[in-house]
Amino acid sequence: MITADQIRSLIEEKLEGSELFIVDVTASPGNAIKVELDGDQGISIDDCVGVSRHIEGNLDREVEDFELKVMSAGIGEPLKVDRQYIKNAGREVSVILTDGTEHIGKLISAAEELKLVLPASKKKKLPEREIVLAKTDIKETRVRISFK
Repeated sequence: MITADQIRSLIEEKLEGSELFIVDVTASPGNAIKVELDGDQGISIDDCVGVSRHIEGNLDREVEDFELKVMSAGIGEPLKVDRQYIKNAGREVSVILTDGTEHIGKLISAAEELKLVLPASKKKKLPEREIVLAKTDIKETRVRISFK
C-alpha cells in the first residue's frame, strides 16, 4: 500500500525551493491518492501537472496500481495549514469557533494566534475592534469571497 508519507516525501522533493506548499495529502487503502497544493502567489494548472508527473514518475504502476488527483486548494474551502493563513493576511475571513460562535473580519496575522479586525456595527453600537483567537479554539476558517 502506498502511504501518504511516501507521497508527501515525493512532493516535498519536487517543491523544494519553490513558493508552492502542501495543504493536504491523503492515500486511501485502495491507493486513491489526493493531493492539495497552494502557493504564496497562487498555483497554476501547470504546477499541479508538474507535481503529478513527478509522483507518477517515482511510483511503479506495475508494482502497485494507484489513482492520483493533484489539485489546488479549493476557493471557499477551509484553511488547513499555517501558510494559508499567512498568505491570506489582509483578507476578510469567517472564523467558526469550537463553541459555534462565528466572527467575520479582516485577518491581520496568524502567528501563535489569530488576530482579526471586526468591522464596526451600528446595529450593536460597537466600534471597529481587534480580537485575538487561540488557534486551539478554531474549528474552521474560510476566506470570504466578495464580488463587489
